[in-house]
Amino acid sequence: MTKPDLPDPPAGAAAARPVDPRLLEILVCPLTRQGLRYDPVRNELISEAAGLAYPIRDGIPIMLPDEARPLGP
Repeated sequence: MTKPDLPDPPAGAAAARPVDPRLLEILVCPLTRQGLRYDPVRNELISEAAGLAYPIRDGIPIMLPDEARPLGP
C-alpha cells in the first residue's frame, strides 16, 4: 500500500501540539485585554489590537510580550 500524497506540514508543525479549545476561549492579550485569534498554520495566537503574535510551544501559549512576534504590515 502506498500513502496518498499529502502537502508538507508547515515548518515546526511536527513539534506542535494542539491547544485546548477551552483555553483559547478564555485567553486574552496581556497588553490590550482583548481577544485573540488562533492561527493554526503558524501555531500562534494573534492580537490584532497589539499587532503581536504569541507563540504556542508544546501546546502552551507563551503570553509574554517579549516573546511575541510583531505582525508585519
